[in-house]
Amino acid sequence: MHLERATWTEIDAVETDLALLPVGSTEQHGPHAPLGTDTLNAEAVAEAAAERYEGTVAVAPAVPVGIAEEHRQFTGTLWTSESTFKAYVRDIVSSLAHHGFDRIVLVNGHGGNTSALQEVAGRITRRDDAYTVPFTWFDEVGEHSSRMGHGGPLETALVQHANPGAVREDRLEEAAENGSERWGDWQGRVNLAFDSAEFTENGVVGDPREASAELGEELLDAAADALIALLKTVADRDLDRPAHR
Repeated sequence: MHLERATWTEIDAVETDLALLPVGSTEQHGPHAPLGTDTLNAEAVAEAAAERYEGTVAVAPAVPVGIAEEHRQFTGTLWTSESTFKAYVRDIVSSLAHHGFDRIVLVNGHGGNTSALQEVAGRITRRDDAYTVPFTWFDEVGEHSSRMGHGGPLETALVQHANPGAVREDRLEEAAENGSERWGDWQGRVNLAFDSAEFTENGVVGDPREASAELGEELLDAAADALIALLKTVADRDLDRPAHR
């Protein structure tokens, strides 16, 4: 059940305490993939899981701007501060919980959001009237997770499958030739770079020529299955907090 597509009376009649909140970003993904890649992919995974889940799940509108200042040198990238981002997500979750959707999974599509979502989920669960956990789709695609870059094969493939025509196929060669093989500029285990422009000419990390709609379908199935398993666990979880010891 998608909140933005339903009337309030239709939502009022829904009997579930489960909700999904897709969280993405508006940022460069090379010359071939749209700025909304992270949001589109988070929405695709959330929608697929909600459709396949044996029960009803409310799907909230996506958060389209996240923590993405690391891409600021590339035109069109939007970002917010970590504190604003966490406060905004917390407010949305509070709104959902007010209407009875108090078991929420944050379906994340952007690596820059990960630590903030983990922190705010813990704060919500400890302090507010809701239980919230984060889920990052590209961490849940099995052996493919090791190929995750930026505008690389995984993100590109999922867009190709879930949003046909959104990838500029004629720019894949350019994207691969002027990209980077690895995220960051490393000395030992220390990443010296704070902005992606320090190590990739066009914003790409990984080879998007390895992407395909077929791979995207496989990724979507794996991520949706993992999210469904998480939803089942969240639905059955005892939410009583441990007593002081």
